[in-house]
Amino acid sequence: MKKRAVAILLAATVVSTMISGCGNAKERVNKDGESVITIWSPSDEPAIEEWWEEKINAFNAEHKGEIHLKREAIVRADSYAYEDKVNAAITSKDLPDILYVDGPTVSVYAANDIIIPLDDMFAKEDWDDFLDSTKNQGTYDGKIYAIGATESSVALYYNRDMLDEAGIKAPDKLEDAWTWSEFADVAGKLTKDGVMGTNIIMDKGEGLPYVLEQFWISNGTDFVSEDGSKADGYINSQAGVEAATFLNELIQNGYANLDPIQKEFHNGRAATMLGGSWEVATLEKDYPDLNWGVTYFPVADKGGTPTSPTGDWAAAVTRDTQDREAVQEVMNYLFSEDNVTTYAKAISKPPTRQSSYEVLTEYNEYPRSLFKEQLMETGHPRPRTPSYSVLSAGFSEAMVNIFTGVDPKEALDKVAEDTDKDYNKYYADED
Repeated sequence: MKKRAVAILLAATVVSTMISGCGNAKERVNKDGESVITIWSPSDEPAIEEWWEEKINAFNAEHKGEIHLKREAIVRADSYAYEDKVNAAITSKDLPDILYVDGPTVSVYAANDIIIPLDDMFAKEDWDDFLDSTKNQGTYDGKIYAIGATESSVALYYNRDMLDEAGIKAPDKLEDAWTWSEFADVAGKLTKDGVMGTNIIMDKGEGLPYVLEQFWISNGTDFVSEDGSKADGYINSQAGVEAATFLNELIQNGYANLDPIQKEFHNGRAATMLGGSWEVATLEKDYPDLNWGVTYFPVADKGGTPTSPTGDWAAAVTRDTQDREAVQEVMNYLFSEDNVTTYAKAISKPPTRQSSYEVLTEYNEYPRSLFKEQLMETGHPRPRTPSYSVLSAGFSEAMVNIFTGVDPKEALDKVAEDTDKDYNKYYADED
């Protein structure tokens, strides 16, 4: 397989200068003779930062004289800040031992030999306990390269008062999930008095492929082939064009905003919302007066496939690590049942270990049970292709263009062409 000379995580990212600190060799052994293992991960909300501090201190106390664990929390000041630093470290051969990556970027790093397989990092009983969705997202070319502590899902939130006023009952069983036509009809009936029928846009970046890919899957296709080698005939297939056309009709009919106001659903300005599992905690904590519910991700008409997105940040071991035994000890610690459970609790996302649900019993009760059900029954990770950066950026741009008047087939054809060109240039098998 062809490989890029230097790893490129995002096509739009250009590293013009080295990020401060990346040019210095990592400390491998400290003055106490301890093997130093370094983690890079994005900075997060206070509850998660506190979790990291507690767990690292506990690990270091237990492994005093042997291993010293340290973490660098990287502030994502803009969309590419984290990736810029990683790319600079790749160039300077100064990667951390453990690198947290977003799910679909696993393929990019794996294909470029930036990260190493984890298949022998955990015992079989541990691997059996991790959710299939998590293992699938971290898999490239038949090997597992990354594992995370939490999962994600997206479902359809709704304003109970607005639905009740319109005489609409939301589905409470997966087999009764609204079809696209039913969803559009509901959105149309609820669009009035300055309230949009639905909010379908999380952002105009990665949120678009993360959420909207499900419309392709439900309609019998996907963005790329199963092996990630081809986009033409998939993202721009007739089924794909139908999915894009349906989404565009929601915008053009005035049922959804191309530029939703901030917290559009939360503030009563949208009757429904395609939102992530993390919104449950936000709504419970910050919007106690909002009467809301959640139902399943809509399915395509005429026997569409029930589906929902999965994927989250996960830990990978880089090629630059020098003490794999120590790294294995750290990975087993971080992703133990207890630590996965407490991390998931702190961040209010579903855990990746099945056994954690025996402790986090709130996932057995509505509304969290619905996300758990989708995760177990209908979850699909984002496309596993080393050309994901091109695909993701291209798709996001294409959908915005479609929403503003560009022909769906024309826009999707360009995404397919650019993605396949990238794959064939850098990753296709040589003749």
